[in-house]
Amino acid sequence: MDKDKITGLVLISILFMVYMFFFAPEPPAPAPQQQAPTSQAADAQASAQPAEAALPDSLRQAQMSQRWGAYAAAMQGDEQEIVLENELVRIALSSRGGIVKSVLLKEYKTYHQQPLYLVEEGKAQFSLQTQTERGPIDLHSLYYSPQTRTTEAGQQVVFSLNLPNGAQVQHAYTLPADSYQLQYDLKTSGMSQQAPLEYRWQQRLRNLERDIDDSRTRTTLNYYTLGEDYEELDRHTTGLEEEQIGEPIKWVGINHRFFTAALIARDGSFSSGAISANIPANDTSFVKHADIRLQLSDSVAQAGGSFTYFFGPNNYYMLRKVTDGFGQNVHLGYFILRPINKWLIIPVFHFLEQFISNYGIIIFLLVLFIKLLLFPLTYKSYMGMAKMRVLKPQIDELKEKHGDDPMKMQQEQMKLYSQLGINPISGCLPMLLQMPILFAMFYFFPNSIELRQEQFLWANDLSTYDSIVTLPFKIPFYGDHVSLFCLLMTVSTIIYTHRNQQMSAAVQGPMKTLSYIMPITFLFFLNSFPAALTYYYFVSNIVTFAQQDLIRRFVDDNKILAMLERNRLKNKDKKKGGFQARLEEALKASQEAQRQQKDEKQARKPKK
Repeated sequence: MDKDKITGLVLISILFMVYMFFFAPEPPAPAPQQQAPTSQAADAQASAQPAEAALPDSLRQAQMSQRWGAYAAAMQGDEQEIVLENELVRIALSSRGGIVKSVLLKEYKTYHQQPLYLVEEGKAQFSLQTQTERGPIDLHSLYYSPQTRTTEAGQQVVFSLNLPNGAQVQHAYTLPADSYQLQYDLKTSGMSQQAPLEYRWQQRLRNLERDIDDSRTRTTLNYYTLGEDYEELDRHTTGLEEEQIGEPIKWVGINHRFFTAALIARDGSFSSGAISANIPANDTSFVKHADIRLQLSDSVAQAGGSFTYFFGPNNYYMLRKVTDGFGQNVHLGYFILRPINKWLIIPVFHFLEQFISNYGIIIFLLVLFIKLLLFPLTYKSYMGMAKMRVLKPQIDELKEKHGDDPMKMQQEQMKLYSQLGINPISGCLPMLLQMPILFAMFYFFPNSIELRQEQFLWANDLSTYDSIVTLPFKIPFYGDHVSLFCLLMTVSTIIYTHRNQQMSAAVQGPMKTLSYIMPITFLFFLNSFPAALTYYYFVSNIVTFAQQDLIRRFVDDNKILAMLERNRLKNKDKKKGGFQARLEEALKASQEAQRQQKDEKQARKPKK
């Protein structure tokens, strides 16, 4: 080949390279932001890759440099996985983005005995978006240089990126020994002073427990503000649930039934944010799709900030030490129920745990403790019913005399109670005062991680229902299984109701029937609740039977009747007052109103 031909080929090659450099087609514009697993910046970066990959390396580098400037070199590289672990967790981190790749809890398994990942590889996406003169850039999609070391605080990995324009980005993760907390320190320098940082965490939440429907109603997103307000998305929403947060945020989390994954601002707060959760259609592998957006403060955007990831179990005593308001990740109920669980049930339960490893026995002892604590109310309730029982012959006489006139019957009955100094609701009121504790258990047992996968008798897992029979069909409101503890609780409640009916003559008619219907209702309602809860209610009924039989041994009906007769003599000339008088006045007013209505009806009838 002669010199001219060689020169011509070189010139043609140079012209081709110049043409490709200056006249190459622009990469596609960033796609509109949607509810997708990647951020806008990541979409923009990914959209340029197919066209660039088809070019020679030199041209691809030139094109990326033109499109992304100083960030172009960091958009390519080889991903490295670095693992931080202790006795509790194994956390895999990636040099691509300097992000958390997966989180394995070593001491726990899913209900089906599979490894339990709170963050699962491929199911979670993290982005940290900033604005540059070239457009939005996701700092969590760049490639970083990792460096591992051991510090006094624990194992540490630092992901560093030095850009040609002098800017620096650093993600440092530190995992202390024997801890579920992963410290995360973000450092930036040389970044645009006007560019905010938006953090985004999206994740598909896999079902970790037995019942997918129950898991969905007990899984939510929550947050805690600097103003000490705890808020959460509605747990029972079946569609998309979202909330804009317009005030500084201390922490935000993904709250499973027994586990929590959260991001906490150690210094300062997030300036604002938004959270949303959606139940996937026709997909029983995942509980919900979670989406968290947080606006980082200006100081963090300019220099960095300190944060903490928490990946761990919902143990109340551990969570409340993490940060302010974090103990509320354990759902203990509302209003008066939460204080009962917080200051009474949990301390006693925790105390018993230190000496006993069998949770069935712990629950039994908890029942005994509560029953002893409430024994004065139980005794007062029994005495109230005993008074009604000894009056049954006199009540029956009133029925024979005034059975055809219900209002007159009630009036005479209240007159008798007033003469004998009896409050007709004295047997019910003490029982009503015990109800808050019973309802507190309704929140305590379903959310107690200590009971998770703990076996007792035929129940393989006290945190879920104890199915002894699986039905080939599903009964509405009941389910497709039979819970033995729920069945025993229902039978014992019916027996308890019958015993009380025998001891009291106060409850008659529709109310008497209703008292038997309620246990049947609970059979349907509690069939799918944790075995620990129905076991507690069953044992509570049995202990109540024993208490009533014990009290009966020391209570003489003849002495009670004699006491009531003494009250009759004492109250013979006494002026009525208090509750009894108000009740009698109400009955008289009701009787008078009925008479007036009857007279008006008679007056409206045409005369013959």
